[in-house]
Amino acid sequence: MKKSASFLFIICLGFNLLSAQSNSTTNLLNSAGGSSEHPGSDYIVVFDSTHVDMQESGLSYYNIHQLFKVLTYKGGQQLHTVKYGYDPMSAYAEIQKVVVHKANGELLSFDSDDEINYVAPGGTILWGASEKIIDLGRIEPGDGVEVFLFKKGYTYALLQDEEDKYIPPMRGHFYDIIPFWVSHPTLNKYYQVDIPKSKSVQYKLYNAEGILESAESTNGEKNTYSFWGKHLKPSKKEPNMVSISDVAPKVLLSTAPDWFSKSKWFYNVNEDFGSFESTPEINKKVKEILVGANDEHEKISRLTHWVADGIRYFGLNMGSGEGYTIHTGDMTFTDRCGVCKDKAGLLVTMLRAAGFESYAAMTMAGSRIDYIPADQFNHSVAAVKLSDGSMQMLDPTWVPFVRELWSSAEQQQNYIIGLPEGQDLQETPISAPENHYMKIAISSTLLPNGDLECEMNVKAEGQTDAAFRRSFTRASKKYWNANFRNLLLSQFPSATISECSYAPENIIQVLDGAIELNYSFKIPAYAIVSKKEVVFVPMAFNKLFPAQQRQLAINTSIKERKYPFRESCSRLVEIEETLKLSSPLEIAYQADPAEVKGSSASWSKSLSLEGNILKISQTARFNKRIYQPEDWANYRAAVLAQNKVALEPIILKKK
Repeated sequence: MKKSASFLFIICLGFNLLSAQSNSTTNLLNSAGGSSEHPGSDYIVVFDSTHVDMQESGLSYYNIHQLFKVLTYKGGQQLHTVKYGYDPMSAYAEIQKVVVHKANGELLSFDSDDEINYVAPGGTILWGASEKIIDLGRIEPGDGVEVFLFKKGYTYALLQDEEDKYIPPMRGHFYDIIPFWVSHPTLNKYYQVDIPKSKSVQYKLYNAEGILESAESTNGEKNTYSFWGKHLKPSKKEPNMVSISDVAPKVLLSTAPDWFSKSKWFYNVNEDFGSFESTPEINKKVKEILVGANDEHEKISRLTHWVADGIRYFGLNMGSGEGYTIHTGDMTFTDRCGVCKDKAGLLVTMLRAAGFESYAAMTMAGSRIDYIPADQFNHSVAAVKLSDGSMQMLDPTWVPFVRELWSSAEQQQNYIIGLPEGQDLQETPISAPENHYMKIAISSTLLPNGDLECEMNVKAEGQTDAAFRRSFTRASKKYWNANFRNLLLSQFPSATISECSYAPENIIQVLDGAIELNYSFKIPAYAIVSKKEVVFVPMAFNKLFPAQQRQLAINTSIKERKYPFRESCSRLVEIEETLKLSSPLEIAYQADPAEVKGSSASWSKSLSLEGNILKISQTARFNKRIYQPEDWANYRAAVLAQNKVALEPIILKKK
């Protein structure tokens, strides 16, 4: 909803005047309410105001003004420091002033002389991120904390001359992703950006109906775009829901004309840097890897897995080229390490050295990319053109020791390839459940005393295969046998395993065949045996290998969903068991949930008894990774049915 420029001026003036005068600030704090008005909150945000001034070059100045009110001692602990993170390679940041409005009327003032600058904690990425912090001392309920922040620059660092290092990668352009979702009640949140009239601007409000308002106005040589919301409350999250950015109020704004321009820019910035230029050493390694390769698919697979398995995920700072610019293939090959963009870049380099047409691509792992061409990316991958002209996506970061070349944990995910001609926004397709099966065949004997003797064969493919392999690939080889046995013993700790084997024998190096596991074991007192009845859950109805069946852990207590939800991957589960009894019996009771059919999930089972042979089977299909709220009833029914037969034993009656 748009408002007039005069209304906007009044809003801006009100923010400036009220926050500048301490008595007005006191009035704002007093009228903001307390714990009774905001139950369960440790503090509230009275207002959060951001003003951005964009220059013709794309350089932008941010002024941020915030006012918080503390409601509990815990809130005081959370607000006793003001912290602001930034990357000095691409941004300058300063905590200009902090005023603590004590409940007794006393004012405590802090400025940039009180701030401490330190290198932000790092794990596997050792770039130049820094944080500025001011310690405010003891903050108590009723106190207000007023913060004035200043920043110039942008989020990612690229190749820039020293005097231009705060100008964004796409010189002359501006974008921003403005979240209006909040973690604490927020009475007023306001964002304004002034952009030169020479720039073409597009923006969109998402999930904003009845929550956000917007306005456009003109001020001299610039157009002003403003967005605000009042009385914002934290979103009620649901288990397994998609990213909050997919469903909560937000604004996307960009001066880039379309995704084609972003695609061309990504192509050019890395080609100009020489990210994919090969070396004699890389050429030699490529020839060595491809010896005996039969076709293009085998060549692509070998190169992808060499990079995936052989390049450690570890981020080193290359200096002014860090950010979207990909390290040269030579640097990553020599260091044998890099983050996602560097692993993708080395794969592109090696594919080109092998004669393929290959490019780097950008994607967003964990959430949706919306259509406004703001930089909604957190991950980099690769693409290769096949002989039929199609593009195959490759992800050397997500597929170490995985048979897939593109992880199906990334299905239904948006991406864009850096191409010389540009490309529109794309989405990876759904991977069929049959690509990620777990098939279990069981031959068992129930002894008269209730002990169960069992032989089990497990075959798995795709992401289910990968889930089993992690017991091996994430441990030293000396622990492989123990981890393999623990896959079964963790569920049946009283089992005695007499024989076990797995294939392929070298699970880390051999990826050209699906994993297969074999167990022979005995479980004492598996069934309850009385004079008249035998009570037990057939092995085929158990929740076998729950770590490989992620649907079994999903919270099914929710009957309806408001938001889309996600799983780790699509999946097919097929379990069959032939159970030999010591004597002929009759079925007195069995859990018999109705068969589940639907477009998102399905489940069925069978149980039949002929003489002393009991045959049991169940099949469960989960067809996607990301589901809509209307899929929940179908998905939930399939999971509930699978859980029901695992929890309710069958009762066999002696004749």
